[in-house]
Parts: sequence; C-alpha cells; structure tokens
Amino acid sequence: MNDHNNNIQLETAMTTTTMTMIQALRSAMDVMLERDDNVVVFGQDVGYFGGVFRCTEGLQTKYGTSRVFDAPISESGIVGVAVGMGAYGLRPVAEIQFADYVYPASDQIISEAARLRYRSAGEFTAPMTLRMPCGGGIYGGQTHSQSIEAMFTQVCGLRTVMPSNPYDAKGLLIASIENDDPVIFLEPKRLYNGPFDGHHDRPVTPWSKHPAAQVPDGYYTVPLDVAAITRPGKAVTILTYGTTVYVSQVAAEETGIDAEVIDLRSLWPLDLETIVNSVKKTGRCVIVHEATRTCGFGAELVALVQEHCFHYLEAPIERVTGWDTPYPHAQEWAYFPGPSRVGAALKRVMEV
Repeated sequence: MNDHNNNIQLETAMTTTTMTMIQALRSAMDVMLERDDNVVVFGQDVGYFGGVFRCTEGLQTKYGTSRVFDAPISESGIVGVAVGMGAYGLRPVAEIQFADYVYPASDQIISEAARLRYRSAGEFTAPMTLRMPCGGGIYGGQTHSQSIEAMFTQVCGLRTVMPSNPYDAKGLLIASIENDDPVIFLEPKRLYNGPFDGHHDRPVTPWSKHPAAQVPDGYYTVPLDVAAITRPGKAVTILTYGTTVYVSQVAAEETGIDAEVIDLRSLWPLDLETIVNSVKKTGRCVIVHEATRTCGFGAELVALVQEHCFHYLEAPIERVTGWDTPYPHAQEWAYFPGPSRVGAALKRVMEV
C-alpha cells in the first residue's frame, strides 16, 4: 500500500514553506534550473510576463533569457523545438498555455516525442516535460476548460501525470524533468491556488483567499507511476485524480461510507498494484474524473479493474464524470461532477 508520503526522495532535511500549487510548480522549476544547466523553460508569455497564471514569475530575471524565454504563438513549434532540445542533451520544460491549445502540436507529441526512443533504437530520447493547465475553474468555457488526459494515455512512449496538491506538484514535476521520457504534465486550474474544498455549488474562491500546503524549499521527488491512498477505507474503492480527489473525499465524508480514495497521480504508466489490492479488499469500485465520460480515462480503468478483479467485485463498477458535452461557460458547476453525484454512486454500489 502506498500512502501519501511514501516513496518520497529527499536530498537532505530541509525547511518548508507554505505554498500554493502555482508557487510549488515555480519552486520545482527554480530548483531544477539551479541544479541542472541543461534545464530550460519556455512557452508563450512564460519569460518576461511570468506566464498567464504566474507559474514562471521571476525565473527569467533570475536565470536570464537564454534559460527562460518566450515562444511564438505556435504550439507545434514549441513542442518541435522541445523535441530537438531533448534529443541533443537539454531538458526542456515547455508550457502550453492551456491544454485546449495543444491540438496543433499533436504530430510533434505523438509522431516525434513519443516515438523517438523506439525509432532510434534507444540512441536518442526526448527528455521533455510539457506543462499544461487543464480542466475548469476559471469560467473559461469550451476552449479554456478541457480535460484531455485520455488523448495522451493511449500513446505509447508518453508519461501522463496530474498532481492534486502542492507537495505532489513540486515533487512530481522535478521527477518528470529528470525522467528521460517525454512527460505530459497536466495541472488542474481549479487547484492552482490552494486545495479545492470539493463543493461544486459554491462560487469560485478568490485566489488570494485559497489555503495552501507545506512544501519543502529544496530538491525532492515524488516517484512517477506510484499512486497515493489519500483516505483509507474498507467498503469501496474510489479511483480518481486531480480536482476530483477532493470531491471524492467530501462525498465519502458526507455519506458516511468507508471509502478508500486513491489519487492516481501518474495516469500512465499506472500503479495497477495499488488499484488491484484495494479493489480486491473492498469489492466495490467508483471511478471519478472531470473529463467527459465516453472514451474517458475512466473507461480504461473500468476495463483494468474488471480484468484483474472480476471475481472479487460485489457490485458493478460506477463512473462519475463530466457530461458528454463541451464545457459550458455560465453553467460550469452544472457540468462539474460534484459530491452529490459521487455520493449517489457510492450509495448505489453499497446497495448491491
């Protein structure tokens, strides 16, 4: 069993600072820029402006325009340059301003970055990290709110990561930068400035009012491909990631059901061992994510659970997801899978 702080690699004992996820991500890039001269950070507005969400604020001033710099409005160009940098020894951290904008770079991600190691028989790799804000949280509508993780989890050669809290965000980003494979690093916008409280029917909390978490100031990693059990339980397993980790925890508390909540953290490769052990213990499974239902990553989780745990299941597997529709602007919270929907699913599996 992997608890939330298991398998953390700390370089030395260090002080901690209260950080939001944005600050934790910035700290990760700061640490790696200082630690490794081959690390470069670039993307639209990430240099002088510090990024639209201020994730890279101050880094160009500290490390100069050769290490932290702006890119043209060309996602295919950003990723193509990152692939070339990685192939020749650099470790680029490139930002796609919103995950919704990544589609023009699909060829560079899938045909180039993901296949470079295979195509070159290991002579070249693409050690690039592609950061992308994803999901709702800013009333951005259909072109600034998409959750597109399933597009990448089925691509051989890519790693896909989505943190749910500041501590994991920093540790996972450092681990991603150090990894020799291309990593799709998805950052839930709703969590950028503090842990989400799980309630879908409340207005967006002003960013200045969000709580934060204690994060080590220096170098540490959270291993890729390892899930975290954020809430132990014996009655039902909830598989989730990103923003809906908090939704799932609230739903379990409000229903009084002894649910075990697993934060996947790395969507692919997947920590199947932790999932299988939990479902075999509980006999029930609910899958929760913000992305659309049809062909969402939850469908793959359903397939894996029934393949490995079929004879242990006491009830059909439930999925709670976003609706199969473009993300609405004014009705963002009606789209978002909140605690009431998750709670209803928990009750259904417990009634069987």
